[in-house]
Amino acid sequence: MKLDENQRQKVAAWIADGLKLSEIQNRIGKELGVQMTYMEVRFLVDDLKLTPKDPEPPKPPAPSPLTAPAAAASPLAPEVPGADAPAGGVSVAVDQLARPGTMVSGKVTFSDGQNADWYLDQTGRLGVVPAVQGYKPAAADVQQFQLALQNELAKMGI
Repeated sequence: MKLDENQRQKVAAWIADGLKLSEIQNRIGKELGVQMTYMEVRFLVDDLKLTPKDPEPPKPPAPSPLTAPAAAASPLAPEVPGADAPAGGVSVAVDQLARPGTMVSGKVTFSDGQNADWYLDQTGRLGVVPAVQGYKPAAADVQQFQLALQNELAKMGI
């Protein structure tokens, strides 16, 4: 079924407002008095060279007080650029039972003897919680940790 120019402009405005195709189909029927199938609406929108807007993705929930320190600690950059500790001595252990709210968790010991807990959350984000607040491992240790963690997770099939 054909729509006149005025009706086509209304459809374009509805697309610009972010309406879904099913909502546009209903409005065409109610406001314009034209019954169209969903497929006809899709073809109409395509003929008008319009692109429906994607709905905004849901915002991630605010971090709870239990995960806030880990989120702050997850960017594992050294405090002073270029001040790398000697390479070697990074060991990674995977917990038998993952911490609540995580897919997998464990412990890491860096080459300078500092310990930290690590975890992967449900979205695949890596979090590291050092035993000493404010501790940042050397860049070389971070790379070794990531490689060792990748190897351990591969052994588990993750």
